[in-house]
Amino acid sequence: MKEGVLSKGVIPSQVSVEEGAAAARQAALNGLAVLAEAAGGLDKVRRIVRVGVFVCSDAGFTEQPKVANGASEFLQQVFGEAGRHARAAVGNIALPLGACVEVELLAEVA
Repeated sequence: MKEGVLSKGVIPSQVSVEEGAAAARQAALNGLAVLAEAAGGLDKVRRIVRVGVFVCSDAGFTEQPKVANGASEFLQQVFGEAGRHARAAVGNIALPLGACVEVELLAEVA
């Protein structure tokens, strides 16, 4: 497994909102890979319950929800109505490995 971060830096001064949303989508995809392995396949996922998106933000930046949409919209594309979820989009001053976003998933499995 290749380890690394798709996009490093602070949004929006170093990473655009659009790039951040793409990184959130990729982080959600990575989360689904872990979820599929733990659950014994994505077909075992009944629904996505909650998504937490942490956004490395410049002071005064307030568009974290736009970044988080990258993860949320992707999960709804994959699971349809079962992909609708509660969500938190939180600004942070720093994230591990210099990542611009971090995504956590909570899912109900069969």
